[in-house]
Amino acid sequence: MLSPTPEEPCKYGELLVLGYNGALPSGDRGRRKSRFALYKRPKANGVQPSTVHVLSTPQASKAVSCKGQHSISYTLSRNQTVVVEYIHDKDTDMFQVGRSTESPIDFVVTDTLSGGQNDDDDDTQITQSTISRFACRIVCDRNAPYTARIFAAGFDSSKNIFLGEKAAKWKNPDGHMDGLTTNGVLVMHPRGGFTEESKPGVWREISVCGDVYTLRETRSAQQRGKLVESETNVLQDGSLVDLCGATLLWRTADGLLHTPTQKHIEALRREINAARPQCPVGLSTLAFPSISRKEVVEEKQPWAYLTCGHVHGHHNWGHRGDAEANERECPMCRTVGPYVPLWLGCEAGFYVDAGPPTHAFAPCGHVCSEKSARYWSQIPLPHGTHAFHAACPFCATQLAAEHNCIKLIFQGPID
Repeated sequence: MLSPTPEEPCKYGELLVLGYNGALPSGDRGRRKSRFALYKRPKANGVQPSTVHVLSTPQASKAVSCKGQHSISYTLSRNQTVVVEYIHDKDTDMFQVGRSTESPIDFVVTDTLSGGQNDDDDDTQITQSTISRFACRIVCDRNAPYTARIFAAGFDSSKNIFLGEKAAKWKNPDGHMDGLTTNGVLVMHPRGGFTEESKPGVWREISVCGDVYTLRETRSAQQRGKLVESETNVLQDGSLVDLCGATLLWRTADGLLHTPTQKHIEALRREINAARPQCPVGLSTLAFPSISRKEVVEEKQPWAYLTCGHVHGHHNWGHRGDAEANERECPMCRTVGPYVPLWLGCEAGFYVDAGPPTHAFAPCGHVCSEKSARYWSQIPLPHGTHAFHAACPFCATQLAAEHNCIKLIFQGPID
């Protein structure tokens, strides 16, 4: 009889940061990386609300929130604070996400610069960041079906969430207090899950207690949106979480089982290269660089005209007008448009199917399957405090208004 294998740790799901093609530019290190897996903890660390205190002096509220217990403080005025104490919940695990590197944060997230630029200057980044230090918390049920719920704000090192006088907060009809964080935590659940048939859902805001609201007029407006009673804070496969500076994709453990793997993407890359696509003008053989060389433009790298999709090797002719504008005329069909190197989308978690890499995002040139390209090209991602636009999931570059993804036309070998 076979001896039982040590039990695999139970995985609830993974959070992937949009804009990174498989790793942070400076490399994934510790709690700062491009994707974060949430596993069942050896011992439950979830908390649930218990006693509510209404206090009239700041000293009293400090005393309550310093008892070493988790608590949320709602400052209503100079002389009134409501403190909600939280007690241990043996049935849930809590994971916290934010910009702070303090120990309560499990996954450290910094602002995503579009185009996958390197974040070399940490200091300027952090002083200008719009991501909250303790941005949100995800609470997972320790028992099947391992439901994951999201809440705005995270507990700090003194186990407190503190909503100051200026934060939007209110008392619900049933008496419990709730509020929103400064720049808010927005969530979008796709319609139809994260599959080939998925369609974008509607962006909502999640409160500190996990209720769902329509968006405020701007990210930090004082007036909250309307309560959406028909929706919940339960994360689904493909849910997007926006922290005002970085957007995360939630993939369930089950969803990830049906997603192409890194090996599959590598096999697709080799398959394209084995077909020996050629530059129709220079007749040189083209090849996608290996996944480990994904930032260096190589000699054999395929380039494409993003208005027509014709794939070429690199060349210097065809400039139209200002060379800086990168407008070139395709020698095959005379269409004028951007001409860029093509890069394989390597982060498997962003693919909605396992189809071959046939389409490129414009203007960045990241290549993935047709259905994945079409899905991401129609999702409005939050940008700044009140704008939304589609962006490439692999590098966060804003997509072109028209022709934001294009079918590539490869020429096979002549021989």
